Parts: sequence; C-alpha cells; structure tokens
Amino acid sequence: MTKDEIRKKLSRINGKGYKAYKDIQGEYEFEKFTLYIDYVQGDPFATPSRIRLRVPQKIAGFEETMYNSPSRRIALEDFLARAVHGVVKTLPVVKGTGHSGDIYIDKGGQEIIKRTAMVVTKDYVEARLSIGLPAFGRRINGDGAAKMLLELMPQIVERALLKNSLDLEQIWLWVKTAEDEDYLRSKLRERGLVAFVADGSILPRESGISDRPLKDRHVVPFQSPESLRVEFELPNRGRITGMGIPEGVTLIVGGGYHGKSTLLQAIQRGVYNHIPGDGREFVITIADAVKIRAEDGRRVEKVDISPFINNLPNRIDTTRFSTENASGSTSQAANIVEAMEIGTGLLLLDEDTSATNFMIRDARMQRLIAKEDEPITPFIDRVRQLYTNNGISTILVMGGSGDYFDVADCVIKMHDYRPYDVTEDAKKIAAEFETHREIEARSDDISVKPRVLLKSGLELKGKKVKSRDTDTIKFGYEEIELDYVEQLVDRSQTSAIGEIIRYAAGKYVDGRSSVKEIVDKVYEDIRSKGLDVISPFYGKHPGNLALPRPQEVAAALNRLRSLTVK
Repeated sequence: MTKDEIRKKLSRINGKGYKAYKDIQGEYEFEKFTLYIDYVQGDPFATPSRIRLRVPQKIAGFEETMYNSPSRRIALEDFLARAVHGVVKTLPVVKGTGHSGDIYIDKGGQEIIKRTAMVVTKDYVEARLSIGLPAFGRRINGDGAAKMLLELMPQIVERALLKNSLDLEQIWLWVKTAEDEDYLRSKLRERGLVAFVADGSILPRESGISDRPLKDRHVVPFQSPESLRVEFELPNRGRITGMGIPEGVTLIVGGGYHGKSTLLQAIQRGVYNHIPGDGREFVITIADAVKIRAEDGRRVEKVDISPFINNLPNRIDTTRFSTENASGSTSQAANIVEAMEIGTGLLLLDEDTSATNFMIRDARMQRLIAKEDEPITPFIDRVRQLYTNNGISTILVMGGSGDYFDVADCVIKMHDYRPYDVTEDAKKIAAEFETHREIEARSDDISVKPRVLLKSGLELKGKKVKSRDTDTIKFGYEEIELDYVEQLVDRSQTSAIGEIIRYAAGKYVDGRSSVKEIVDKVYEDIRSKGLDVISPFYGKHPGNLALPRPQEVAAALNRLRSLTVK
C-alpha cells in the first residue's frame, strides 16, 4: 500500500471510536522508506502503538565499513537511535488524550549496549518506535494521526536515518571508540589484568541520580601510579596508557570521601562500553566481573554456601541452603556461589555494602568465640583460595581492616581521587604488626554444584512479563526485585531479562539442564538469530529490549521467589 492509503483510512475513521485505529495496521511505501504499523493500541491510555521505519541501505547510504563487525554495528545502531531521539525532541507535539502525540525510541544512557530499537544491515536501516496515536477523549483524531505519520515520520527519516544528514565525524568517533573498547577488553587477560583505567578518565558522576560525568573545575582526571601504568596499542586511537589492575587480590584503601567507591563503581560499569564524552570510555573490565554485596531478605534456593557458612544451629543443611529471608552473611555467600555457578573471573566488593561478620573475624573475636561456635568462614580466609584454586580474582574496597594486607597482591590507596600504589607499605605494616588471627578455612575446596531448573515456578499460564524501571520484573504474579543487582544499567535490560526467562522456560527448562546450560542455550540463540528472538513480537517490533549479561539473567532467576531447582 502507498502512503495515500493511510490518508484515506484516517479520513474514513476520523472521529470514530479509538478501536477503529486497528484499520491502519499494515505496510506502507513512502518515497524513501517503508512504514510498518505493527501494533495499534486499543485505548489512548494504553501502551503506545508500535511502528517501524525501514530505509533501504541504497538510500540510507551507510558504507559497510561502518558496521562490518559486531562492535561497529552495535555502535552505529546506538548512534542512530540517539539521532532519532534528538530529532523527536525538536518535533511539534500533537496534543490530545492519554499518550496522544508521544513518539519514543529506546536510546539508552551512558552505555553502548545491543538494542532492538535500531537495526542496521547491508540491505536496510530500521528504526523501531512507539507512538501514541492521537485522540480527543476516546475518539480518533485523524488529522493529528495524519500529521504524525505523513509529516513527522518522514522528517525523522530525513534527519536521522540518512548518512548525508548526519555528522560523519561523530559517527566514526562512536564506531571507532566502541571498537577500541572491545579490543582493549579482549586483551586484558593476555596481560594478566582484570581491569584497566585510562589516564585522563573522569570517574565522578553528576549526582546519585545522574550517570553523566561531573563537570566541575575541581574534578581530578585519573592518573595511574607509575608502578601500575601499562600501555596498549588500540586499532583506532593508537597508544593509550593507564592503570592496570592485575589478576589476584587487589585492595582499594584510603580515607572516607577520597574516591575508593567511585573507582570501584567505575570498574563495575567497565563491563560495558561507554559513549564518547562519558569520561569512562576506557575504564575497561573483564566481561564477566560480578559486583557482590549483602542482600538481607532475599530468597535463596538450594545453594551450596558451605565453603563460607557451615554448622548452623538446628542442623540446617548449608550444602543445599534455602531460605525465604536471608541474612546479610548468608545472602552474600549465596551471591558469590551463584556468580561462580554462572561464571565469573572477578568479584567486586565494597565493605560499605558487605556484612561485617562475613568479611572478617579478628584475633580478639577468635579468642572470645571459638571456631566451633562460629558457622561463618570469613571471606578473608577464602579470597586467596578463590584465586589460586578457582582462578577468580577480587577487587575489594576496604577502609576498616588492615588484616586484608596479609592476603592482598596489590594495594591501591586513593587520596583526593588520586591513586597510589602502596603495596610495599602495606606488606611492611603486615610484617611489623602481626594480627595473630587464625586462618579459619578448614578446606580449600570451593566447588560449585550445578543446580537443575524445574518448570514449576516458571509457568506464566497467560500472565504477563513486564519491567518496572531497572529494579523490578513483574513475572506473572511474582515480582523479581533487582535493587541490589548493581550492574544492571537500563530498564530495557530488565525487560529483556523477563523475556529471556519466559523464553527459556518455554524452550529449554526440561528438568535435566542446569542454570548455566539453559542460559548458555538462550545466548546461543541470541548470537545466531539476534536479540529479537526472545520477544513475543519476534519478526515484528520488539523495540524495547537491551542485551543483559548472563550474570544478570542468572541473578534475576535466583531472586524469583517461585524458583524451584534440584
């Protein structure tokens, strides 16, 4: 159908009840693009309608070198989604009831993440938008809809989806920066590193509710201590220097408000690529790093926390520990074991968000409370074993206990947001002031027993899956609370996690496969068929999803209160 068909249909249904908008669903050819109206909302207050704008690549004009690798393709798609958003902000608003006149594309925040909002192929460029078809009350505003579809959509195409309308220098900056970030992340292990913080990085953020870089004349650009400075040669940027954090056990120490947690927060976000100008473009962390914290009140389902907690009162079995209301220490132990179960090479901890009794038991407390009366084996006595036996490194913010000097490979002191390598000083202090505490780990075995997912607890039976911001998934009648899963950065990731669980439950949960095996199968489908595959709108318009990591998918599964495993 041609665009004239839309005008005729809108003229025919103008003033009718809102449900008559269903008549305009379909495919329409414009001069430079095809408009797909995939879904029409049933009410002006309902979830907005979904459309796609597809421009043939021969018209869009993006050369293949801009998207000839996964890094470049994701970056170009990210750039174009932001370009569409920028154009939308300048367009006149068609007013009316409910969502009338709304135009939305999922553009993301400071991170560059694979999204379903934009698709670039050798054949076409496609933007996926949500729009509120306009109404007066619950009557169709046909003139307003005609303005949106016949005037505003062509403007979006013309100004945001054609190469010649865009800033080519900015496109290449986006594409090449993301490629360099991925390249650097791929080289960390080869150099015996788990993280890298580039010289000149800006780590502080605007505020507790803004992830944008702090712009203030007092901001201190990051500069590596000479002893930890390493150099990389990147494909596009060339030579880059910065602080390399080695494998093993690293402490970040220093006084309060000197930048310890700010550094750790930048490192935990370093599992993602960042947009140019963020300040953390080259704060790079190995991809499977997991932030660990205490999480009082979370549910735990048959997790073997015995390497950390054993001999609980009433003979509670900690080799298959379950609870509806975990304590700080049991939740932190479960979080570590679950991270190991899905796969991780780096744990990130901050003493401010950890359970004190889980982290340390000093010599005086050991004298007062005998080991046989204390079920917790503190993290200090496991952190080296995790590295030597399991290959899992740890970066730990610690301001209150020098006992950790005994187990650290590297100690970084933050002072006025400047890092100093104080490893030798810490080792001298440890030798001079012995703690005389006893190592409480009676076994060096920290193995993970795979858990098999069961269908019961994952059945939706027609009920919906939806996200509420980044911290909650409504999975049928259950709510999955993700407030403390700190490496989730985008509501669209949360939406994708809900869909991944739904997809996995329907396709791969068979009563024989482990959590990791099931998650791995889903990610193999995503690699081969694209992120669209997990959406119930597969083949049409799954425009509000962003790729989470397997670690956050597993975290959500483990926090589903109806989850059952064997």
